[in-house]
Amino acid sequence: MKILILTHRVPFPQNGGYPIVVCNTIRGLVNLGHEVSLVSLNAKAHRHDNAFEDDDLIGRINYRSYDIDASISLFDGFLNMFSKNSYNIERYYDENFEKLLVRTVRNTNYDIIQFEGLFVAPYVDSVRKNCKSKLVYRTHNIEHQIWERLAQQKSDPFKKYYLKLMARRIKKYEIQQINKFDAIAVFTGQDKSTMMLYGATIPVEIVPVGIDLGHYHPDFSKTEFPSLFFLGSLDWMPNREGIEWFLQTFHNSLANDELRVRFYVAGNDIPEEFDDYEVLGKIFIQGEVDNGLEFVNSKSIMIVPLLSGGGMRVKIVEGMAMQKCIISTSLGAEGINYKNGVNILIANTRNEFFKAIRRCVADEDYCKAVGMNARKLIEEQHDVNKVTNNLVSLYGQLV
Repeated sequence: MKILILTHRVPFPQNGGYPIVVCNTIRGLVNLGHEVSLVSLNAKAHRHDNAFEDDDLIGRINYRSYDIDASISLFDGFLNMFSKNSYNIERYYDENFEKLLVRTVRNTNYDIIQFEGLFVAPYVDSVRKNCKSKLVYRTHNIEHQIWERLAQQKSDPFKKYYLKLMARRIKKYEIQQINKFDAIAVFTGQDKSTMMLYGATIPVEIVPVGIDLGHYHPDFSKTEFPSLFFLGSLDWMPNREGIEWFLQTFHNSLANDELRVRFYVAGNDIPEEFDDYEVLGKIFIQGEVDNGLEFVNSKSIMIVPLLSGGGMRVKIVEGMAMQKCIISTSLGAEGINYKNGVNILIANTRNEFFKAIRRCVADEDYCKAVGMNARKLIEEQHDVNKVTNNLVSLYGQLV
C-alpha cells in the first residue's frame, strides 16, 4: 500500500513519546513492504536540526518538512479567550502548508493518509476534498482530558478557569472531527470507550504503542543500584507538573537520607529554576542527555509521577523494555496491561510512593524480578512487528 503520514512536528530525533511512536510505526510499515511518505510540520517550538536526522529511516521513505511558527504568544493566548476556537490547535494551521498538502494528495494516489494526532486535524477537510484516499486518525491522547486533569490540580482560580476553558474548546473540536475520518486508531481501551461515547460511527481499533525490541539491550553491569530517575520532556505540561510535585514532595526525604537513594532528573526543556532542587550528591538535575537509553540503563528505579495526561506513556513501554523497575501512578500506566507488584509498582499518593521506593531500594533482587517481568510483557504485547500487523489489518478493512 501507499501510505502518507502527517505529523505536527518532525519526529527526528526520537527524543520523546510522539517521535518514537511515529518512527516505529513507519519502520514497521516499511519492514512489511509498504511505501511510506512522511510530511511534517516543522514548528518553531520543535525546530528540526538536519544534523539529527535518522538517515537509515529517512533513506527508506519519501520525507518532506515544512517550517511554520507554532510558538505560543501570551498576547494571542489572551485574545483567544474572547474567541470560540482553540488557540492550541489554531496555531498549527498554515495556509501555505495546506496548499502544499493539497498538491501532494492530488499528485499521488495514496491508499491511506494517517493523521498523527489532533494538531494536524485542521487539514482533514481540504485533504478529503482533494483525494479518494482512506483517512485514518490516530489519537496519541484524548487531548481535552489532559487540560481537564491539569485544571483539577490547580488551586489558582484564574489558572483553573483558563484550563477549563481550553478543555471545553478542545473537547468540542475533538468531537467535531471524529467522524470526518474513515477509521480511528487508539492506544488504549479507555480511549476507545471515550471515542464511542462521543459518537464515533466509524471503526475504532486499539493499536497499542509498538517498539523495536532490537534497540533495547539492558546491561546490569552498568546500572547503579539503588538509584531513582525520571526521564521526560518538560515542554509537555503533565510531565512538568508531575515531576514538580514529586520533587516538592520528596525533596526533604531525599536530602536528609530518609530515603537513602540518589535521584536523577533528565529530559528536554528543563527550566533553569529546576537547578534549585539540586542537592550535592543526592539530587541531580541533568537536563538533556546524549543517549536516552544509555541513561535509562545506568539507573535502576524509574519514577513516573503523572497526575494528568492520557493515552499510553511511551517512556514506560521503553523503561519496561530496558527491564527497569518502574513506580508509576495508575494514570501514568494507563493502557498498559500491567500487574501491580509483578511488572510495575503503582503509587498514587505520597505515602504509596514512599513505601514503594523504600521497598525497591532495600531489595535489588525484587527490582530485577519486576524488570524481567516487565520485559516479558513488552515482548508479548508491544513488539512493533506485532503491533504494525494490527494497524495494517485496520487499513485492510478500509481499502
